[in-house]
Amino acid sequence: MITLLVHIANAEAIKLDVEEIPAPTDPVIIGSNPRERNDKDVTWLEDGVTTIMLPWWRINFIEVLPDPDAQADYPLPFRE
Repeated sequence: MITLLVHIANAEAIKLDVEEIPAPTDPVIIGSNPRERNDKDVTWLEDGVTTIMLPWWRINFIEVLPDPDAQADYPLPFRE
């Protein structure tokens, strides 16, 4: 499962879970478990909604969030 932070035009960004990163040729993005950036329920969705479809024209940009359970494959800079 991949978590995306979707920045919607004229709205707050929301987190969505997707099976794979959407392609630019897809007409919409389909995601499950919609939630706010702080993992609270999205207020503009009806109660119980688990999957949403967003058209590309409503999206400014998308961030692919790192998997919190995965080990980083790159060295992190630390100062001692």
